[in-house]
Amino acid sequence: MKITYYGHSCFGIETGGKHLLFDPFITYNELAAGINKDEIKADYILVSHGHEDHIADCVAIAQRTGATVICAWEISVWLQKQGVAHTHPMNVGGKWLFDFGKVKCVVAQHSSGLPDGTYGGNPMGFIVETDQANFYYAGDTALTYDMKLIGEYRKVHFAFLPIGDNFTMGIDNAIIASEFINCTDIIGMHYDTFGYIKIDHTEAVSKFERAGKHLTLMPIGSTIVKP
Repeated sequence: MKITYYGHSCFGIETGGKHLLFDPFITYNELAAGINKDEIKADYILVSHGHEDHIADCVAIAQRTGATVICAWEISVWLQKQGVAHTHPMNVGGKWLFDFGKVKCVVAQHSSGLPDGTYGGNPMGFIVETDQANFYYAGDTALTYDMKLIGEYRKVHFAFLPIGDNFTMGIDNAIIASEFINCTDIIGMHYDTFGYIKIDHTEAVSKFERAGKHLTLMPIGSTIVKP
C-alpha cells in the first residue's frame, strides 16, 4: 500500500490496483506549490466534509479522472451541480463494499459548510478495510469518545489524525485518540498550512514517542509504503 502526501489533509493511497484520494486541497495551498494536481491519479475521491481546504480541487480532479466521489449526501448533490458525474453518497454509521475494500463512515466532531456557503451535511471520518491493511482517516475532528468504538470493533493498522489544534484536536488529544483506537502508528495531518495550525515538529514526534507511539510527519510530495 503506497501513501503519497499532497499537503494539509490530502493523501493519495494506492491499494489493490486502485487509487484513492482524500480531501484534495492543493491549488490554494502555498506549501503544496510543487504538486501538479493534473498529474494526480484517482479512481475514488473520499471527502470528509465540505470546507474549502478539503474539497477545493475535488471537482477538477473528479472531472479529469472520472473518479467516484465518496462523501456525505449533501456534498454529493452539490458536486453533481458542479458537473461531477460519479458520486457515492454516504452518512455516519453506514458502510459499503467497493472494489478496493470496505468503507465505513464514522463520527467526526466538526462543522461542514461548502465553499458557496451551503450546508455540507455531517462531517465524517472513514475506516477503510482492504486486503493489505485497515486504516482510519479521521478527517477534521475533535477528540471524541466515539473513537473508542473503533478500537473495540476494528483492527486499525495505521491512522491519519489531525494534529494542528485550533480547528481540530491537537497533539495531546491526538495521542489520546490513538489510545482510543488502539493504534500506535499515526500519520499526522491538518498542520502547518495556516498560521493558526503551525506546530513544533520535534516536540510533536517526541510527545508521541514518550507515549509509546510513532508519529510520521510526511514531507509534501513524499511517498511511504504501509504496512
